[in-house]
Amino acid sequence: MKRMIHEYRVHHVLKIRRTAGSLGGLTLLFATMLLSAQQTTRIREADAAFRAGYAAASNGDMATARQQFQRVVELAPQIEEGHSALGSVLFQSGDYMQAIRELQKALTLKPADKAAQANLALAYTAAGSPAKALPLFARLNSADPLILAAWARALAAVGKLLEALEKTRAAIAASPQSAVLYDQLGSLYAQMQNWQEAQAAFKHALDLDPHLATARLHLGAVYNSTQQSQQAVQQLTQAIQLDPKSAIAHLELGKALAALDQDDAAIPHFQQALALTPSLTEAANQLAMALQRSGKEKEAAPLFEQVIAAQPQNTSALINLGLALVQMGKAKDAIPYYKRAITLAPQDATALQDLGVAYLQQSDIDDAIREFRAGLDSAPENPQLHYNLGLAYKLKDDLAHAVPELETAAKLDPASPDPPYTLGILYMQQGRFNDAVTQLKIALERRPENGDGWALLGSVYKQQAKYGDAADALRRAIALLPNQPGPHITLASVLQEQGKREQAAAERKVAADLTRIAVDRQRAVFATNTGNTLLQKGQVADAIARYQEAISSDATYPEAHRQLAAAYERQGRQADAESELRKADDLEQKHP
Repeated sequence: MKRMIHEYRVHHVLKIRRTAGSLGGLTLLFATMLLSAQQTTRIREADAAFRAGYAAASNGDMATARQQFQRVVELAPQIEEGHSALGSVLFQSGDYMQAIRELQKALTLKPADKAAQANLALAYTAAGSPAKALPLFARLNSADPLILAAWARALAAVGKLLEALEKTRAAIAASPQSAVLYDQLGSLYAQMQNWQEAQAAFKHALDLDPHLATARLHLGAVYNSTQQSQQAVQQLTQAIQLDPKSAIAHLELGKALAALDQDDAAIPHFQQALALTPSLTEAANQLAMALQRSGKEKEAAPLFEQVIAAQPQNTSALINLGLALVQMGKAKDAIPYYKRAITLAPQDATALQDLGVAYLQQSDIDDAIREFRAGLDSAPENPQLHYNLGLAYKLKDDLAHAVPELETAAKLDPASPDPPYTLGILYMQQGRFNDAVTQLKIALERRPENGDGWALLGSVYKQQAKYGDAADALRRAIALLPNQPGPHITLASVLQEQGKREQAAAERKVAADLTRIAVDRQRAVFATNTGNTLLQKGQVADAIARYQEAISSDATYPEAHRQLAAAYERQGRQADAESELRKADDLEQKHP
């Protein structure tokens, strides 16, 4: 919300002051008495340029006005009014630094020029130098509402929010129908996190002017800050309709949609915000997080890198980039980013936990255990850290340490299916079948779609000679995992024990068929990967042979057809390539 007050800008400049008759209050007649003929000619030309600039500015033609006033100061640099007028036009054109230089020259020539003082204060404020503006505003002590509003913005920029409120209220008292001033008032309240007053001010601004896009934007941003996401979406959608080029409005709308778990709808708005303002780091960060939540880690990673380049101290971006790399199977690349995050925030339990997970992916179990323990020093009640530590001990076959950690995780997070599932496996390995059944049933109540869990429960029941329960559990597993041979093999063994030989034989046949299919797919994947390596080396003919070998092993493997098409294209065999692509598309549609 700190952004709000800086976004608001009043395009107000005091009228260009012009003396009657000529520049600087001198009549041309008097000027000609004191000056040489050449100087007189320059003064006349300057006077004509001033008149032309004044007329152009009055008609809103700032480009012409700027040219004419530039000519004035070149012809008559000693005349204060020329510098003041040029500074005024430069300010209105948004060229604040040049405006400041000209206005400073004007005040050197005539320190008492109120118009130049006001314009210089406004230029300092707009250029981000509020501390330089404040003495000028104080000297002016103007009752003009627009000067008061700018004074308030300068005060807010240096953290004097209460004084800024006072000046803004004074401006509103002088101009009570100004929607823009109420928008500024709301922005000040928002910076103070006085959300109720901020909302009231923005709503009043919109009562006065329903088409004020900034007030819609700011009201939507307040709704975002107070977790009123649905109301935020409504206001921010209208803000974008009023001002489609507002990058901040797109950013805030994306945040509101993301808060409603609508990342697919949010992503285009984050992308639009970045397209409008490529330097908007927050938009890059929000887009990266939305892509990561959507399973698009490869697209998210470069954006996180962009955020980190702009904000090297951003621990959240460092952690998220590390996570994206781990999700992509690049744990080794992730580890340095996690270490940077931990250097910045040594007690950050999330960074310590994620670094431990990266070490696990690298099979560095001892390093993982060290990081998980460090995380628990900072967050001893974190169930995920206890679970990860228990899992790491399990991988070391250290069941004596693994079981207590998993039991603690289960107590701390009674809704999670993971601790009881892993405990069920460990209890089974220890021969504690009753305890294993209890834990596996808890896990499956919480995640009934876990086919492997049903298969494991069936195996435990078989160990207990509870063949009826075993058969029921294994059939649930088969329904969830129809292409895996393992549950069929176990079910065949259970049926054999029950004396159901024909059913057992049927299950063994199904298992054999599935095993053959699985082996064929493995061969196809291996041959395709080999072909990919050859294709990258430019050995196209050898790659084609490998892809054809893959298709011979498993003609239903779409990736082999797709890569064969790519190889055919390299040989210029367009018709063959298109045929293979159609086969790949058909297979993916049948087996998505």
